[in-house]
Amino acid sequence: MDFTFTAEQNQLRSTVTRALQREYPFEARQAIVGSEDGWSADVWQQLVDLGLTAIPFAEDVGGLEGSIVDLVAVAEVFGAHLLAEPWTASVVLVGGMLAAVPDSEAARACLGRIAAGEAIGAFAHEEGRGTPDPALVATTAATSGSRHVLTGDKRAVLHGAAADVLVVTARLDGELALFLADPAASTASPFTTIDGRRAAHLRFDGTPATLLATGAEQTVREALDQAIVVLSAEAVGAMGELLRTTSEYASTREQFGVPIGTNQALAHRLADMKIAYLKARATLLHTTALAEAHRLTARDVAVLKAQVGRLGLTVGESAIQIHGGVGMTDELPVGHLHKRILAVDALFGPADHHLRTLGAGRDSLSPDCSTQTPTPAQIGG
Repeated sequence: MDFTFTAEQNQLRSTVTRALQREYPFEARQAIVGSEDGWSADVWQQLVDLGLTAIPFAEDVGGLEGSIVDLVAVAEVFGAHLLAEPWTASVVLVGGMLAAVPDSEAARACLGRIAAGEAIGAFAHEEGRGTPDPALVATTAATSGSRHVLTGDKRAVLHGAAADVLVVTARLDGELALFLADPAASTASPFTTIDGRRAAHLRFDGTPATLLATGAEQTVREALDQAIVVLSAEAVGAMGELLRTTSEYASTREQFGVPIGTNQALAHRLADMKIAYLKARATLLHTTALAEAHRLTARDVAVLKAQVGRLGLTVGESAIQIHGGVGMTDELPVGHLHKRILAVDALFGPADHHLRTLGAGRDSLSPDCSTQTPTPAQIGG
């Protein structure tokens, strides 16, 4: 099992990094996040031109037939640059769900638009319980003549207010099903997340919808597992950038005539940051390799999410402390990178949720969840 990126993937990462360094410096990113939409159509078009919206999809819908490794390779770079555009929500979450129901003509049509960057997708799933478990979905669907209508509430839907393609989980006759809902017919309460991205709470009250798939619980679980891996890559990318900027700051910021990094206590803290980052990244690469080999289990996903959440907190807090008071200001990316890590941790179950899942040996993410309790080394303890 190979735990390194290929030459082509490294070249893609370099291309994306250069593009973001040129077009998406921190100051420009802050202006974009503070704008009315919260993301830039121009930056989005550049992502489209680079083929980044088409990576995971089949050629017959305009995709590039990429793998989850390609997604992780790009997501890590996006995390380091705090990308606010709806790539994760549209390509990874919605694209992953639609690709899992290839027999649906409606899904294929939407996939083509998402791959071409012509439509923004949003996935409405969580209902305020802080866990991705599909068994907790309470939104209902009913048949009304020749169509279906949805009733219920969805919480913290990434880019939910701007969606052109809205995929919703709901119960139809007691079974979990996937629907395409009319975004204009739902009631959106938009807000800005702590890391600067846009999200919305959505209410469905007789909202018309197109049925994509019934008996979709396993489909949703597997697609969410894949999405969690990619989201974790964003957090690991933010951790790496925090380590880089903090090491640079400690080597140039002087106190009493010497760099503060020469202080033994700070040197030890920097070493702890590097160890935490390397542990999280090693777990990410291992989990990604398992996913590519179709050997990913819910236990693997839970270990990754728990590792990234706990170790990311260590890296973020240490970076802020080493920077001192300036680390808390909006003028530096340090606090914003820490917030991205916290936001990723909160999505689809925080670290504590996944640790409880592992400790109890529960099957709350997918049916093949192992009952073996993780060791302290596996969870970063």
